[in-house]
Amino acid sequence: MDALELIRVRGLEVAVRVWHPRATRSVIAWHGLARHGGDFADFARQLGPGWRVLAPDTPGRGLSSWSLYPAHEYLYAHYMKVAVAVLDHFGLESVPWVGTSMGGLLGMLLAAEPETAPRIERLVLNDVGPELDPDGLTQLALYFGMPHRFCTLGQLETELRRHYAGFGIEGDEAWHRLALNSARRLPDGSWTYHFDPRIGEQFIHDTPRDTWADWAAIRCPLMVIRGADSPLLRADSVTRMAEVQPSLVALEVPGCGHAPMLDRPAQVKPVARFLTRGRWRFHLVKPHPEMPLWQRSWRWLHQLMRR
Repeated sequence: MDALELIRVRGLEVAVRVWHPRATRSVIAWHGLARHGGDFADFARQLGPGWRVLAPDTPGRGLSSWSLYPAHEYLYAHYMKVAVAVLDHFGLESVPWVGTSMGGLLGMLLAAEPETAPRIERLVLNDVGPELDPDGLTQLALYFGMPHRFCTLGQLETELRRHYAGFGIEGDEAWHRLALNSARRLPDGSWTYHFDPRIGEQFIHDTPRDTWADWAAIRCPLMVIRGADSPLLRADSVTRMAEVQPSLVALEVPGCGHAPMLDRPAQVKPVARFLTRGRWRFHLVKPHPEMPLWQRSWRWLHQLMRR
């Protein structure tokens, strides 16, 4: 990352990793359940210096605070408050959102709620949608609902290679880097993952909602990426998503399960095209003919700048 911002949100410190901090365009990149914003390093570099990539660590992960009240704060409702605080901190009235797994669902909820929908300019869902395979969800809940301890860093990496095989990661260097970014040393010298073991309580305490109704309510441009071997997002679910949202842009990534890392051109370039598609097509509201010339000119300029 090129910079780090620390934001206070209701007693928690939220770390936001930033790439290309001086870029004129911004995009939020939000990670999955047990990951952190560092996963978007390759995505940011390939997206290019024209984009400021803001990748928060959700509370309980990475560099952000762990909650003292997991049953109340490791929930989507609280993550939505964190997301709004991040947008406010960076002065973002409306911004594209790229979300992997949990981060995609978070973006979907923000885009569906009337109060927050204007904040999401367009939405990319990475291997997630309004319908997820129940068996895949059960496996996630079981895996992250228990503590993990490894005697050596090598053992932790071996487990990462097994559990995250679906990421489509290639090469020893990439796996070493993932291990370094995923590890936390315990007081006895052993190793575990970087996240709070209690994040899995989300599966117990979070309130179910009609996510298909949320999906139907979204009005911003939408894109979904699916790993061809995903155990969570089925191909028929993507088909139904397109029936509800006919303008949906869909990309299937071969050789990936849950979830593509967005770390190579074949995955990033389609996202880059979607992020810029139609950005310069806009409709100007015609000013009233009795409006003074200076005011008409100012309104036209204001509308242009908002685009």
